[in-house]
Amino acid sequence: MELNRIHGGKKKNIGVKLKIGIATIIAGFFAVMFLMPIILTITNSFMSSSEISANYGSVFATSQTGGKVYISEKVNLKFIPDMVSFSQYATVLFKSPDYLFKFWNSCFLVGPIVVFQLAVAFLASYGFARYDGKIRSIIFFGYIILMLMPYQVTLVPNYLVSDFLGIVDTYRAIWLPGIFSPFAVFLLTKFMRRIPVSCIEAAQIDGAGEWTIFRRICFPLCKGALGSVAILVFIDYWNMVEQPLILLSDADRHPLSVFLSRINSAEIGLAFAVATIYMVPTLLVFLYGEDYLVEGITFQGGIKN
Repeated sequence: MELNRIHGGKKKNIGVKLKIGIATIIAGFFAVMFLMPIILTITNSFMSSSEISANYGSVFATSQTGGKVYISEKVNLKFIPDMVSFSQYATVLFKSPDYLFKFWNSCFLVGPIVVFQLAVAFLASYGFARYDGKIRSIIFFGYIILMLMPYQVTLVPNYLVSDFLGIVDTYRAIWLPGIFSPFAVFLLTKFMRRIPVSCIEAAQIDGAGEWTIFRRICFPLCKGALGSVAILVFIDYWNMVEQPLILLSDADRHPLSVFLSRINSAEIGLAFAVATIYMVPTLLVFLYGEDYLVEGITFQGGIKN
């Protein structure tokens, strides 16, 4: 009987290991598929313009009337260039300053949105989490409705309001809708409401006021949520395209994301180099704040009762 139990345990361990192995293989396959476009972009950025045109020229070819042509030949996807060339990066970084200007435009547009949206959202979420009532529920429900709407739905109202305020063609037309976006308020409110009430009541018994509770209890416990919201907001607005196109008519004010959306046949090679440079801040932010991102999304409360 003891031998049967040992034999059954070995079979169970083999089955568990087999399932783990199959799951690992499937996860590895999808990981490679998701990483393939990034790897392709990085490696192709070191190709010469002639090699890129030879491999992908048919994809971006246009007809005499200006429309796209039917691709009758196979596209040659190459991960290793025949000859490593830094000419694309030299053009982007040194010979053509327009790309760096657009890069700094992206930083100048996204930075204030991330900082001030966190500040506004944290104050608003504290109010939503601390106080109950019908008015609070109605306002928070309105936040949820606005959050569920895609930005394309609110683009026309944002333009009309910006035109009424006289801020069209200025950075404020991008900053103000971003600063008062409801996404961060919703996420921080849900996180803050999980803080045990007993902690706040104990602080009130000790004589702590609202500002002390906000600064000494809620803020330290919500650092993970603030980090995750900052990362998500940064990635969202770092890749914005519609807002600058509609609200900023001056092309010199457009961020680098707008350039990437306007790839033409004469700048295919530069597009790979620019896309690689454009990915660096996002990758650095994600790698640096990965722990905060996971904690803010999956953690179900600041402390345990």
